[in-house]
Amino acid sequence: MKKLLVVVDYQNDFIDGALGFAGAEKLAPRIAARIAEARANGGDVIFTLDTHGGDYLTTSEGKKLPIPHCIKGTNGHKLYPEIAALVRDGDIVIEKPSFGSTELYDRLRDSDYTDIELCGLVTDICVVSNAILAKTALPEARVSVAKSLTATADKSKYDAALAILASVQIDVVE
Repeated sequence: MKKLLVVVDYQNDFIDGALGFAGAEKLAPRIAARIAEARANGGDVIFTLDTHGGDYLTTSEGKKLPIPHCIKGTNGHKLYPEIAALVRDGDIVIEKPSFGSTELYDRLRDSDYTDIELCGLVTDICVVSNAILAKTALPEARVSVAKSLTATADKSKYDAALAILASVQIDVVE
């Protein structure tokens, strides 16, 4: 069984920056522990970074969400320090210009992972997008999202995202 942990967009702007929200910082020790556990069990870890340029407000996303965030080269774009400290040489770090990552999809499609877990931010946007891409890339793999390792500012959107994940046969676990 080949395992992968995908840490989705655990970046400063989603924790205490432009789109930060109360409670997002509380995930850091739990995500750090899951990274350590994945590595101890021989699993791989991939990190994704929401990545935008200075022209963000002119993009399709920027027109619908006019809050500049995760601008490459800014502190908001960086992984939260507690998680950034765990990135190792050789780890894959994917900069993605949209909610879901086509690079992640391509890497998964060409892999032999049998168990993929996602954690990070934000549950109802990037986590759900990348979980569905993972399940699409490897339909026979077990894909899961741990409720305790993801968050959203809006509880109703969090609950709806978890329900959607379950409906597309992604395991929602504690």
